[in-house]
Amino acid sequence: MSEHDRAKWQRKYEEQPQLLMRVEPALFVRRYAPCGEGKRAVDLACGGGRNALWLAKRGFAVDALDISETAIETLKRRSEGLPVHPRVVDLDRYEPPQDRYDLALMVNFLDRDLLRRMSEALRPGGLFIVETYMKHPENEKAGNPDFLLEPDELVRLFADGYEILAYQEFWNGPDELYRMRKEGIAVRKHEDG
Repeated sequence: MSEHDRAKWQRKYEEQPQLLMRVEPALFVRRYAPCGEGKRAVDLACGGGRNALWLAKRGFAVDALDISETAIETLKRRSEGLPVHPRVVDLDRYEPPQDRYDLALMVNFLDRDLLRRMSEALRPGGLFIVETYMKHPENEKAGNPDFLLEPDELVRLFADGYEILAYQEFWNGPDELYRMRKEGIAVRKHEDG
């Protein structure tokens, strides 16, 4: 992300502090994170850390990464005493460490290139959970089409090297600002990597 993106997210969190409020973790995180083995996770574009905190309370050590200093400072305060490691990171330039994580999350954020790069960071047998917005004529907000999934796109993106555990298209919950259609997927990286 550029400096423009960093400033955009800073401004967004400052103007809409409700985005950093404590809300339930994402549906696919609640349903499928317990299916994994191992306890090392990464939460990409973690925002206020709802998913990272939920995982940490269940025994995961979580690297929580976001471009916004405001989001990371909020998470640092909330995660005191928990195994959460918040860091400001430009995810466009992020080079994931190889074979580090048992679980990777990407929620309410879409970076197709990062999805591919994260494959090397997942250990064989590791889980990847993605839940984000898709194009749909009934969405309350149009959104940037570059950051919206096509129907079944996650299935195609994870077709090679992963076992699909679950895939679903659904409407987001009432705790989000706009009614939007979402896609969720939980996949397990093949043991042979």
